[in-house]
Parts: sequence; C-alpha cells; structure tokens
Amino acid sequence: MRAGAGLAGPYRNQDATAGAGDRRRLERLRHLALLLDDRFRIPGTRHRIGLDGLIGLVPGIGDAVTTAISLYIVLEARRLGVPVSKLGRMGVNVGVDALIGAVPLVGDLFDVAWKANKRNLALVIDHLESESRT
Repeated sequence: MRAGAGLAGPYRNQDATAGAGDRRRLERLRHLALLLDDRFRIPGTRHRIGLDGLIGLVPGIGDAVTTAISLYIVLEARRLGVPVSKLGRMGVNVGVDALIGAVPLVGDLFDVAWKANKRNLALVIDHLESESRT
C-alpha cells in the first residue's frame, strides 16, 4: 500500500501546492508516521499499533531507536519551513513519548495511545496548509 493512499486524517494527500521536493519529503513523513504509529491493526479490536510500540518493547535500546526516528520527523519539518513554535510542540510530543515510553510496560501501553509521530505529522500538514492559503 502506498503511504497516504486511502487513509483518513493526517495521512491523506493535502499538499497540492507544495513543490515537488516538498511533496516527496511530506510523503516520506506520512509513510514514516504510519509505520511508527498505525501500521498494524490489533486483531479483534479497532486499535492500531506501529513499530514505535513494538520496537519499544526491546529493553534499553528500543525507545532510544524510536526516539531518534521521531526526531528525524522534526528535522524534516524544519526543512519544510515549519515555524519554531510548532517545532517546539513537536519536540514536546517526542519528549513525552520518550520519557513515558521508557517506563517498562506502562510506557509501552502509552506508546500505543500517544502516537507522537501522527501528532507531529498533523502539525506539519497544518503548517503547509496555512502556507498554501496565504
């Protein structure tokens, strides 16, 4: 499945006015946020989980790896021109995810619910939409 195809919420294509490079960058971010936060449906439920919740189960290094990947999304947002105020909010989302996610078991459950990458993608899309309106 192509990232962003047939998905609701912040994963759908909303960047018609962005340049080709920005569109490719945004598409990578969509794919990465989907992979980290919502890639798999938990059987028998409506809940979804991504690699963030699964990799976070690995003691010690799991949360560090997913935090680094989440920070990549923030870096790409900066390259897309997201203002410092929104970058700060994105950093808080990643920080909360990293701090609480590091707590054994409770943190893993929190990772499934918090979905920092999905929140951050929504902030990037909000910025790009507001740019296209002006």
